[in-house]
Amino acid sequence: MLRNIPIRRKVMLMMMSVSGTVLLLTCLAFIAYEYHEFRSHSVRNISTLGKLIANNSTAALAFDNADDAREVLAALKAEPNITHAALYGVDGKLFARYPEAAGLQGYPANIAEDGYQFADGALTQWLTVMQDNNHRLGKLYLRADQRGLYTELRNYSLIAIMMTGVALVIAYFLARFLQSQISRPLTALLNTTTAVGQHHDYSLRAEKIGNDEFGQLTEGLNSMLMRIQHQAREVTESNEVVRAIIETASEGIITIDEHGLVEAFNATASRIFGYTLEEVRGKNVKLLMPPQYATNHDEYISSYLRTGEKKVIGIGREVTGKRKDGSTFPMDLAIVEVQLHGRRKFSGFVRDVTQRKEWEAGLQAQMNRLALLNRITRATAERQDLQSIFQVVVRSLEQDLPLDFACICLYDSIAQELTVTSVGVNSGSLAMELAMTEQAHIAIDKNGLSRCVLGYLVYEQDVSLISFPFPQRLAAGGLRSLVAAPLLAESKVFGVLIAARRAVNGFTAGESEFLRQLSEHVALAAHNAQIYRALQQAYEDLRQSQQTILQQERLSALGQIASGVAHDINNAISPVALYTESLLQYEPNLSDRARKYLETIQRAIEDVAQTVTRMREFYRTREPRLDLVQIDLNVIAQQVIDLTRVRWRDVPQESGVVIELQTSFEASLPKVMGAEHEIRDALTNLIFNAVDAMPKGGTLSVTTRVINRQEQNVQDAFVLLEVSDTGVGMDEKTRKRCLEPFFTTKGERGTGLGLAMVYGMVKRHSAELHIESSPGRGTLFRLSFPTAVLSIQDGVRHVQAARPARPLSLLVIDDDPIIIESLTEVLRRDGHQVIAANGGAAGIEMFNNAQRDGGHFDVVITDLGMPYVDGRAVAAAIKGVAPATPVLLLTGWGQRLLAENDIPPHVDRVLNKPPKLEELRRVLAALANSVSTPASHD
Repeated sequence: MLRNIPIRRKVMLMMMSVSGTVLLLTCLAFIAYEYHEFRSHSVRNISTLGKLIANNSTAALAFDNADDAREVLAALKAEPNITHAALYGVDGKLFARYPEAAGLQGYPANIAEDGYQFADGALTQWLTVMQDNNHRLGKLYLRADQRGLYTELRNYSLIAIMMTGVALVIAYFLARFLQSQISRPLTALLNTTTAVGQHHDYSLRAEKIGNDEFGQLTEGLNSMLMRIQHQAREVTESNEVVRAIIETASEGIITIDEHGLVEAFNATASRIFGYTLEEVRGKNVKLLMPPQYATNHDEYISSYLRTGEKKVIGIGREVTGKRKDGSTFPMDLAIVEVQLHGRRKFSGFVRDVTQRKEWEAGLQAQMNRLALLNRITRATAERQDLQSIFQVVVRSLEQDLPLDFACICLYDSIAQELTVTSVGVNSGSLAMELAMTEQAHIAIDKNGLSRCVLGYLVYEQDVSLISFPFPQRLAAGGLRSLVAAPLLAESKVFGVLIAARRAVNGFTAGESEFLRQLSEHVALAAHNAQIYRALQQAYEDLRQSQQTILQQERLSALGQIASGVAHDINNAISPVALYTESLLQYEPNLSDRARKYLETIQRAIEDVAQTVTRMREFYRTREPRLDLVQIDLNVIAQQVIDLTRVRWRDVPQESGVVIELQTSFEASLPKVMGAEHEIRDALTNLIFNAVDAMPKGGTLSVTTRVINRQEQNVQDAFVLLEVSDTGVGMDEKTRKRCLEPFFTTKGERGTGLGLAMVYGMVKRHSAELHIESSPGRGTLFRLSFPTAVLSIQDGVRHVQAARPARPLSLLVIDDDPIIIESLTEVLRRDGHQVIAANGGAAGIEMFNNAQRDGGHFDVVITDLGMPYVDGRAVAAAIKGVAPATPVLLLTGWGQRLLAENDIPPHVDRVLNKPPKLEELRRVLAALANSVSTPASHD
């Protein structure tokens, strides 16, 4: 309804509507507020009166004095709004009322709950009358008249209506005056736009009235008219430029109507088709098409005009065009619909792509050659031998380039000739005819080959025109064109790639360049193959070195653990060694059996001590120094068999398992140089492993024999010690790792050290270890020892052990009570006075007490590893008090200290645990008899 009325009326209507709505809402809010406040005031007033009357009525109700109650209610005369008041007793009966003259119909017959209620133009209240806030005396009823409220509300409403009417009248006159400030600028803008629209005169400008939004709108309209004026001028100029561009465009532009008649034809189209605009204007565009395409063109245009299925008929379509001379050519065609003055027209954009097609053909050929190069490169990269690489190259060239003849030759710079290495499969028969089969030799004459071996690509367009032998040989086989590409590695020619065709000038520049690039790839692949072979050899050498280093690292790890274990074992066996040696020397009444047992125990203790000593060799980088003697492996083997009899016979038989022993000891076996205890330990480990490998029984074989072997043109004899079993055997992976420390297949039952110690013994004896094993067929360990070459008399040279010339006063310090007891008892049996101290602190205290009392000790014997005060501190303390007193360090780490030359200061001699009595006596005699001589170590 408002859409079509003038804007001035719209403005007045909006102003009147807004003003009236605001005034009406204000009056309504004011009336609502007054209504709410009046009712709230009435409630507060009646509540106050009620509480006052109720408090004053408690005595009258308590004493049942109706007169006093009426007097209290009579006080309500001061409140004209109170029309009725009454007091009711506890029983609900009317006790007193106000006013007295009013009839009973104005008072409720029944009492109600406490509270307020607006009803019938009055406010009523019920209030309980209480005595001391806990004794109910009755009820108070009050009724207040509210008709004054409604009278005031009606007055307020009349005033609001009157004020609203007056305000609307004033607003009307104001709006009528002010709306012209809006309508006048809009009218001016409307007049300007109407004039511009009718006359298309963009030079007109609207009058600006004021600087408000309408003024800004006026400025915007004027600015827009100015821009349109400039744009119109630019469009005119642009049309002229477009026409110039169309005439000079690189594409031919043809405009036709909906009937296919040519309307426009630019200069480029004239050059492409050979027609001028005058020759084609008004003629059908089919004039520019070969006849076979004209029908399809008519059908396509007709279908589009009928259905309008798309705006762009063709973009970038490649079609065939026809020139004025009748020749055809490929062209790109794009047809676009143009709506011009309500008429359908079509613009065709034509580009002659004859040259591009030629480029595309050349590019496709180049892409094919690159793909071939890529395939050959990938194929050669997968091969690592020269013959295979060359064969892949010549076969690929024959099939994909293609070639009539292809071969690769290696160049001998000294002999100045080529050797045919690989010939293509399809070139085989021609190679026979040309005498260029594999391994054939081609002399380098003064033709293209001489330049090729200097690193240049050679292309001969017609070899029949060259009089040198090699070109003539090719010409005799029907080949006319030749490409020879050098194979260079590190700027040195090592071969030539020969490609030939039967046609004269049979290779394009692109193919020649391809063969040159291919020769570089082939040379690189051949060079990489040579490097690969060298790397394989280097890798194999590195792998062997890594295995050796890994073996040493594992042995080192074992040695670091064994260092601490060795000390504890030496301490543990020291008392046994001392007691055993003492019994053998001082007990004349021993039976032969007891003496044999003690000698076996002594030999076992010596083996244990030597084993502990060898444990440190796992982490020593230098070869151990062994005291080698001539030994008979037959005797050693029999001793080990007897010592291990319980393990290979008795223990299995308890479980019903039978292990059969087979021995074969060669008579008159040559002796070998070795450490008896080490070989005995190694053989024991091998027998234990063989028993563990036969949980269900089997055959254990121990064999010795002699073999002769040629070593560097010298005939040497070797003694073989073989231990074999018929047990579960080992697979190849386990066999390779079985000598590694801590590697075991026995689970928690094994430590993985047995075979590692066997391997260490073999290395220290310059022997060889060979292992043969397969799953289910058992295992054979073959130890090969060189025969003894030193001339040493059989037997052991005994040297009478020196003893001290007199009994000595000795101080023995150790933290192990068993070692103290055994060492003290043995020394006392030799006649020495021995005082023992448990620990370093107690030993220092005893020594100081003896010095203070005038006594002395001839020699102090102390352990190294003790809690709180170790052997180093003991030696330093004793030398600080009595520098001349010899200090003998008796420790389980003695062998390591001696080997590493790590003798603690203030120590005169070092002995390893367990000590031998003869060695201990000799050291004590040397210390007692030559106190002042320089320190030495045993």
